[in-house]
Amino acid sequence: MIDPIGIWLWLSIAIVTVLLAQFLANLLVLRGLARIAPPGNGPLVSVLVPARNEAARIRPCLEALQLQDYPNLEVLVLDDNSTDNTADIVGSTGFTVARESRYRLVRGSVLPEGWVGKSWACQQLADASAGEYLMFVDADTVHSAGTVSSAINAAKRYRADLLTVLPYQTTKTFGEKLVIPLLFVVGGSYLPHWLVVLAQQAPWLARFLGPDFLAGCGTAIGQFLLFKRDSYYQLGGHASVATHLVEDVTLGRRVAKRIPEGWRLITCDGTGLVQCRMYSSLGDIWEGFTKNLWPVFDGDRVRFWFAVVWQAAVLVLPFALVPFLHRPELYVLVLLILVLRAMAACRFRTSWISVLCHPLGYGLALFIAVNSLRRSKGKGVKWK
Repeated sequence: MIDPIGIWLWLSIAIVTVLLAQFLANLLVLRGLARIAPPGNGPLVSVLVPARNEAARIRPCLEALQLQDYPNLEVLVLDDNSTDNTADIVGSTGFTVARESRYRLVRGSVLPEGWVGKSWACQQLADASAGEYLMFVDADTVHSAGTVSSAINAAKRYRADLLTVLPYQTTKTFGEKLVIPLLFVVGGSYLPHWLVVLAQQAPWLARFLGPDFLAGCGTAIGQFLLFKRDSYYQLGGHASVATHLVEDVTLGRRVAKRIPEGWRLITCDGTGLVQCRMYSSLGDIWEGFTKNLWPVFDGDRVRFWFAVVWQAAVLVLPFALVPFLHRPELYVLVLLILVLRAMAACRFRTSWISVLCHPLGYGLALFIAVNSLRRSKGKGVKWK
C-alpha cells in the first residue's frame, strides 16, 4: 500500500540532505578575505557609495572609509536627490564637490525613464570615477581599516573580474534576528557556488556546463562589489541592468555567464572586516524583502510558486506536524533542518534566535515573498 506521508518525508529528507551537502561544499570553496599589511603602492581604487535618504546611517560608513590604510584611494558618494539631510551629513564628514578632492560628493541627476534608481546612481558614480578598480558599497556598511587593502589583494590574487564580499550582518531587534540569518542559509545551500569555483579552475568544465547554466549558478552581494574597471564597462556597467531591482544578482549572473570566456567571479567571506545592518525593524525587513524577492525570479510565476510550495512543504510544515505525527522519519527531517541552521549560525556568527524559531522565521520569509509577488501587480516597488 502506498504511504504518501512516508514518501513526502523521505523525499524531504533527501532534499535537506542535498542542501546540507551543498552548504558544506560551498563552505569548502569560500575564500576568506585575509587581513594584510597595506601595500606600498597599488592601483587607484574608487570606492563608490550610492546614497538616497541615508542620513540616519551613512556617517559610520564614510568615517570608516576615510580611515582605510590603502594608500591610492578615492571615495565618491552620490546623493541621489535625497529628501532628508544626507548631503549635509556627507559634507560634514569632509566630502566636497571639488573634482580634485580625494573624498568627493557627487550630486545625482534626474532619473531617466527606464532606469531603477540604484542602478542609475551606481552608473553615475562609475562614470565620475577614475579608479582602475571600482568598489561599490552600500551606505549601511562599516569597514575595518584594512578592508580595501585586503579586497584588492584578493582581487589581484584570484584575477577577479568581479569580487563580491559577504559582510557580517548586524542584527539588533527580534525581527532582524529572526529573518536576516536566512540569507546565509539560502545563499549557502541553494546555489552551487562550488561548481562556479570549479568551472573557473577547469576550462573544460566551464565549456561543458555552458554559459546559461553557469549564469543560473552565479550571484553577487550588492553590499560589496569590486569590479575591474575594464570588466565593468565590457559588461555594460549598471546600464546593462538598468531595469533590474536586484541589480547585484543580475550582475553576478552576467559575470558567471562569461566564465567559459575566461572571466572570474570570486566570492569572499568578509565577516571579519565588513559589517552591515540591512534593516532596523521588522517593518523595514518586510518592505525591503518585498522589493527584492519577486524580482529574483525574473517574472517566472511557475518557478516562484514552485519555490514557495516546496520550501513550505519541506522546511516549515514538518515543524507544525511534530505534535501530531509521531514518526521517526519526521524527527530525522526536523533534526537535519536544525543541523543546517546551526551550521550556518556557527559559521557566520548569526543569532541563534533564528535557529530556535526556524519555522516562524522561514514562514514569515515565505509570506514576504508572496507579498512581493502581490505588490508587483499593484503599485509596485522602488529604491527608497
